[in-house]
Amino acid sequence: MGPRPHGSRLGCEHIVNEEASLNDPERVKLLAYYLPQYHPIPENNEWWGAGFTEWTKVTAAKPLYRNHWQPRLPADLGFYDLRLRDTRISQAAMAKDAGVDGFVYWHYWFGEGRRILERPIQEVLKDQEPNFPFALGWANESWSRRWYGDNRSILIEQKYPGRQDFEHHFQAILPALRDPRYIRINGKPLFLIYRPQDLPSREEFVDVWQRMAISAGFDGLYLIHGSDEDPRPFGFDASYSQPSLLPKRVIARRLRSLGVAGLRRTLDRGGPLRLPYSEVMEEFNRKAPVEWTELRAVMPNWDNTPRRDRGGIVLTGSSPSAFRAQLTIGLERARNLPSGEKILFLKSWNEWAEGNYVEPDQKYGHAWLDAISEARTRAG
Repeated sequence: MGPRPHGSRLGCEHIVNEEASLNDPERVKLLAYYLPQYHPIPENNEWWGAGFTEWTKVTAAKPLYRNHWQPRLPADLGFYDLRLRDTRISQAAMAKDAGVDGFVYWHYWFGEGRRILERPIQEVLKDQEPNFPFALGWANESWSRRWYGDNRSILIEQKYPGRQDFEHHFQAILPALRDPRYIRINGKPLFLIYRPQDLPSREEFVDVWQRMAISAGFDGLYLIHGSDEDPRPFGFDASYSQPSLLPKRVIARRLRSLGVAGLRRTLDRGGPLRLPYSEVMEEFNRKAPVEWTELRAVMPNWDNTPRRDRGGIVLTGSSPSAFRAQLTIGLERARNLPSGEKILFLKSWNEWAEGNYVEPDQKYGHAWLDAISEARTRAG
């Protein structure tokens, strides 16, 4: 499938239309996670070798069993470098055309001012392009050599020095929060915390940031608790839930179907663990509603063997049509959320080393993006 045309710039008229769309309290906002690890940085050069980016692992991936789809390679955008402005503009144009309402850029703050992979978002702020809505998600976890299955060798430790560091962190992202493109929910800038349970005091963090947000002229922040725990006792506005890659019922069925001999063969081979995409999504969709605002995510696929090799997990049977069906369910469910808080997360826009992306690839072309457009049309 050949490339189809996309606009090269997203101008002022577009951002006005996007603001109107995002400000419609009854419309479901589809927000896609965005990984910035597609440009070399000194830390990765030191740890993994000169020039390392996410593409290093993607291109080195090998099939690990019969009909295993690896490597998964990009189409239209190629092996892009996020230092290039035109790449970031093309991504936003593709997302807008498909019906994605904004990117949630993963943001890394390890404490004591230590940041990493900040160049793409800093250039988005400096250039004022692309004119496409965005927010930040704090990926607050230590970095280890997990690409080789070693979670014990810490490369950068996530630290929480205390209240003053919370204040410095807020000041560091304040220029982004003030950007007119920054996504607001009921007038409040949206901010997601990946592992809130790791904070020494969630209540103190929320208190500091909400006070500083009000002092900065906002009505406060819309804080998303990145787990499905009840967020209300800690002062968060919403919880977050995504499909489990180790769902109990699916794992139990898998063990029963393999039998003792099959299980022994799987263990002897060393993996990867393969689970049906349809069953994983079905179990997630059965999750009961909760009393508070819970925001959910939909995944197009998953195969993290480029990072974990035989220690990885592969969701089998995924396809653009299967993804479209799940996205339709997610959009319909999100319509039942409170007015102004109708949000569905897309996990993810460009996590290529996890097989978790919707950008054009060499197998399906634009079909992942088309699935988004079709699901949005069906959901109305």
